[in-house]
Formats: sequence, structure tokens, C-alpha cells
Amino acid sequence: MARMLAGIPALPWVWLGVPGAEPPQRDIGRGICLRREARGFRGDVRAALPWPLANESFGAILVQHALDDAYGDTRAVLEECRRVLAPGGVLWLATLNPWSPYRTRWWRSGLGAHGPGYWQAALRRAGFSVDAVSLQWLGPLWYPDDDDAGIGAADRLRAGIALTVTKRVHAAIPPGAVRKLRLQPGVGAMRAPLRIVARSEGVDSQPSPGPP
Repeated sequence: MARMLAGIPALPWVWLGVPGAEPPQRDIGRGICLRREARGFRGDVRAALPWPLANESFGAILVQHALDDAYGDTRAVLEECRRVLAPGGVLWLATLNPWSPYRTRWWRSGLGAHGPGYWQAALRRAGFSVDAVSLQWLGPLWYPDDDDAGIGAADRLRAGIALTVTKRVHAAIPPGAVRKLRLQPGVGAMRAPLRIVARSEGVDSQPSPGPP
């Protein structure tokens, strides 16, 4: 999260978490911290959906397991994230990994885990462009001797996953440049053909009658 916020030093950010989760340090930019509860979110502000936050005013939103629940408003929360994100802003979504042995820790606790395909579809329904979603595996490795480069079989057993997506907007089409018309000499001018009339005294050139 610290690396994510370091890329937006000029814009505020929002952190959405659950009880027990640690938010980012407050000295990293300007941030708002909200914790998930049954009736909405509580923290620096207490509000349900929609949030009392201005449109397109935040550079990043960090969702730390705030959607690993059974409230059923995943799409509404993601749509709010897209609304308050500025163009080019980043959404960082951390969730539980359904394939990890760590799921025995939260089994029957009311939490739910879904694979990357589920979250990509949820982001698409919320209006995000998912053609450039980056996937990250979170948590300790089960085999510490594995190489950190790339994604190996051990990475897929980590406790969590994180998806990062950037808010894209359609650029406005600028007005076309006005073409300057330049009149060139002789171009477009009507020239009357010449008729050559032979006379006994010589050659006389007379203009033929032009078009009506």
C-alpha cells in the first residue's frame, strides 16, 4: 500500500478496511480511512452508500478485504470507488485467495473468497476497463526457497490476491481544424477556347462565345 500511495503524492486517497486491519500511515499523503460495518462505513466519516465524497477527487482507493463479506453490495461499492476516483486514479483491491490452505482460518466465519475471474467481472460491471488489470499474490510463501521472480506454483497458495486497475475515461474529441482555402492563380478560372479563323489578309484569333 505504501508503494501504491507513493505514486500519487499530490492527490488524497481512501482506505477501506475491516476491523483488525491496519490502514496506511497517515503521513503518506492525505487520506481518509473507513472501516466496514454492517450498516456502512465508519472512520474519519460515518456514512452509508453513496459516500459523501466529491466526484473524481481521489487518486487512489485501497480496498483491504472490505468486500470479503456477505453484505451483497459489491457492485455498489465498486461503483462508488469508480465515481470518486479521478481520471487515471488507481483502485487496489485485496481479497482472500480461495485456493490457499489459509482458508481454514476463516472457514465458517461469514467471509467469502473468489478467484480473479470473479473480481474481473465485478470490476467490469462497475464500469472499469479490465483489459489491463494487474494481479498480485499476497502473503508468505509456503516454500521460502522459491525464487521471488515471476509467479510460481507456490505463489498460487498464498493467503490473498490483489487486483490493480486504473480508471480510464474517454477523451473528448477536439474540434477539427478549419481548413484555409487559398485561391491559386488560374485554378478554377473559366477560360474561353480560342477559334482560329483563316482570312485572306492573315490569321485572326477571335474568342469563341462562352458557355451560357
